[in-house]
Amino acid sequence: MNIKYRIAKESDLEDLVTLLADDVLGSEREDVSRPLNSKYRIAFQNIVNDQNNELIIIDVANKVAGMLQLTYIPYLTHMGTWRCLIEGVRISTEHRGQGLGEQMFKWAINRAEEKGCNLVQLTSDKMRPDALRFYKKLGFNATHEGFKLKISQS
Repeated sequence: MNIKYRIAKESDLEDLVTLLADDVLGSEREDVSRPLNSKYRIAFQNIVNDQNNELIIIDVANKVAGMLQLTYIPYLTHMGTWRCLIEGVRISTEHRGQGLGEQMFKWAINRAEEKGCNLVQLTSDKMRPDALRFYKKLGFNATHEGFKLKISQS
């Protein structure tokens, strides 16, 4: 399988939104209607214009097979080190179970090291038990309790 990792382009956006919607939780919160909701284009531009964010595509045979977002965060704690936050992780339904997710994470962790990070962190919804098992298998530990507060936007 010929796998390439690359930065997402705006022409990938519809495929990315489709990936984000391709699970139980995503299907409830994403909007796959066409034309694409303009909020996605605005968010995409904000991500690509931020030097501390990378939206990464797994390209298999010139098709979007997976994605994740890497956010590099400078911290004052731990003597001013950098962390990499991994979010928005998806592998397409047709490519699941083939080891792509594990390869993608190895690539992402190497990328974080290249960027000078000494810690990689992520969150995963407790309603995704398969994802939680997957992250544990990769060596991630649930060392902290996470909290989120949804803020309504008008």
